[in-house]
Amino acid sequence: MEDRGKARATALPRTGFLARWIGWVALGESLGFLAPVLAEYIGANAWPDGVPLLLVLAGFAEGAVLGWFQVRLLRTRLPALASRRWVLLTSVAAAVAWAVGLLPSAWPAWQDWPVPARIAAGALAAVLLLGSIGLAQWIELRHHVPRAWRWIAGSAAAWAAGLAVFMAVATPLWEPGQAAWLTAAIGAGAAVLMAAAMALVSGLVLVRLLTEDRPAGHRL
Repeated sequence: MEDRGKARATALPRTGFLARWIGWVALGESLGFLAPVLAEYIGANAWPDGVPLLLVLAGFAEGAVLGWFQVRLLRTRLPALASRRWVLLTSVAAAVAWAVGLLPSAWPAWQDWPVPARIAAGALAAVLLLGSIGLAQWIELRHHVPRAWRWIAGSAAAWAAGLAVFMAVATPLWEPGQAAWLTAAIGAGAAVLMAAAMALVSGLVLVRLLTEDRPAGHRL
C-alpha cells in the first residue's frame, strides 16, 4: 500500500504539469498565430508583394508569444531558466522557420534542379523548419536538465504533429478566390487544433525530461 501511495503521489504532479502545459502552451501558440493570420490578411488586401516579409516578422511575434507562455510555466520547475533569453531564442527561431517555409514559393528556381538535389534540399528544409525552435531552446535548456538534446527531437516531433493537423484541417477548406476574412478564419481555427497537437506532444517529451533524476557530474 505504501509503495502504491508513493507511485500515485509521483504520478499526480506529472499529470498536473502536463495538463497545465497543454492548456497554457496551446493558448500561447493560438494567440501567437494570430500574428501570421493578420499579416496574411493585411498583405492580401494592402501589400501583396510584402506578404513574405510580413509573415517572417509575424513569425518573430508568434515565437515571442509562444516563448513567453512556455517560460511562465517552465520556471515553476526550473526557476533559474532565463526568461528573456528563452523568449528571444524562440522568437528568432520561429522567424527562421517561417523564412524556410516560405523559401520554395519565393524562389521557384529550385524546381529546375535535378531530382536528387530537390529531395536533398527538401529534406534539409524540413529539418530546419521542424527543428529550429527546439534547437534554439536547447541553447538555454541544456543548462537546466540532463540530456536536453532530446528536446530538439521532441520539439520537432511536436511541430510535425501540429503542422500535419493544420494542413489536414485547413487545406481542404481553403479555395482559390476565397474572401480574405474567410481564409483568415479558417487559418485561425486550424491553428488552434495545431497548437493543441503541438502542446500535447511537446508536453509528453518535457515531462519526461523534467522528471528524470539528474546524475552527479552530468554533462548536457
